[in-house]
Amino acid sequence: MTSRSSLRTFATGLLAVNFLLLPLIGAGQGYMPPRTIDGQPDLQGVWQTLNTAVWNIQDHSAAYGVPAGQGVVIGNDIPYQPWALEQRRRNYENRLTDDTEANCKMVGVPRITYMPYPFQIFQTPDQIVITYEWVHTIRNIYMDGERLPGPIEWYMGDSRGHWEGQTLVVDITHFTGETWFDRSGNFHSPSLHVTERYTRTGPDHMLYEVTIEDSEVFTEPWQMRMPLYRRIEGDIRVLEYECYALADDQGFD
Repeated sequence: MTSRSSLRTFATGLLAVNFLLLPLIGAGQGYMPPRTIDGQPDLQGVWQTLNTAVWNIQDHSAAYGVPAGQGVVIGNDIPYQPWALEQRRRNYENRLTDDTEANCKMVGVPRITYMPYPFQIFQTPDQIVITYEWVHTIRNIYMDGERLPGPIEWYMGDSRGHWEGQTLVVDITHFTGETWFDRSGNFHSPSLHVTERYTRTGPDHMLYEVTIEDSEVFTEPWQMRMPLYRRIEGDIRVLEYECYALADDQGFD
C-alpha cells in the first residue's frame, strides 16, 4: 500500500513540474508580443534562466557546491558515440582545469544563455545584439549578409538569424572545440551546428529551444528546451563579471 508520505512527495513533485512548465504552456496559444518599429516581435529586455543547467544539462543529484536539478535535455539522453562518452567522463574528472569557464574564457552557445547571470537583448532590423554578464561577452546575430567561409573556430560561433512567424530562429556554426555545454563535461567538436529558437510566450516569459548537431561526437541530433524570464526590476541592468578568481572559487565543486 502506498504511504501518505509517498503520495505527498509525488504530489509536491507534480506541482513543481507543472509550475516550471507554466511559461512553456503559453507557447503557440496565441500570445501576440509587442512589435518593433519594423513589425517584428520585440524580444528586447533583460532576461535570465532559472535552472541548474550550468552545472549539468541532464538530471543530476546534489553534491558539494552543486544543487540538484532537473535537466533541460529533451528526453534527458545525450546520444554520444562510445568514444565521446568516455571523453565526457575524462572531461568531468578534469573540469577544474579544462573547462573554458574555469579559465575565464567565453563559454560558447548555447551555454552562455543558461549561465546564472542576466543578459540583455537589443534589436534592430539588420542585427540583434546580446550582451552577457559573463566576461564582457557580446554576441551579434546578423539578419542579413553571407556567412564567412570556413572553417573558422570562434568561441561564440557565427550567428545568422531570420524570423519564422513569431519566432526568431538563429543558425550558428564556426565553433571552437574548446567550449562545453556545462560544468559536468558535456562537450562537442568544432563541427558543432546549433539552431536556436526564441519565442515570446507572455509579457515576461520566452521559450528557448535548441537543436544540437555534431556528427563527430553524437549519433543523432538532440534538443534542449527551457523558459527565459524577463527581469522586471525598474533599475535592472547587466553588470560585469570580471573573471579573476581560480576555478575552485567560482562555484565548482
